[in-house]
Amino acid sequence: MYFKKIETERLYLSPTSVDDAAKYVEWLNNHEISKYLGGTSRIYTLDGEKKWIEETNQNGYVFAIVSKDKDKLIGNCGFVSLDKLMGKAEIGIFIGDNDYLGKGYGTEVLKALVKYGFDHLLLNNIMLKVFSFNERAIKSYKKVGFKEFGRRHKCYNLENTWHDEIYMEILRKDFYKE
Repeated sequence: MYFKKIETERLYLSPTSVDDAAKYVEWLNNHEISKYLGGTSRIYTLDGEKKWIEETNQNGYVFAIVSKDKDKLIGNCGFVSLDKLMGKAEIGIFIGDNDYLGKGYGTEVLKALVKYGFDHLLLNNIMLKVFSFNERAIKSYKKVGFKEFGRRHKCYNLENTWHDEIYMEILRKDFYKE
């Protein structure tokens, strides 16, 4: 069962549920999805994913991404780290369902998550990390207003090729054009 915590035009974000652990494990063990998350060398298990969901539900702001039209789980997003005192956070997002890739769902979710961070969590700076080969994600992040502020060079090896990790951020003033 999902709960509409944050809504967009086509989606809503719901607290994660251990009932979805098997779907997450399926996606995270899929090379085509996990390569963008830096997890191709990891093995994800049902027990491990259930434990992760339970821990993040107690300590964090992680959401299931659910399509409104089918009430279907399509991915996951949330605040990977959150420092309310300093007004900063790091976010992460992935769309696991192939039917929803390349159709603007990621951008829609990201805008809603950033808005939630600025309006409800009172953040001032939100950052994310993305690998340099993930051009579709970078384009989406720039659409929302994220800007590159740093780069860790050749730190991710995927199929015998080294890639950079790009650091991007958005400030409250830039999101709202204050």
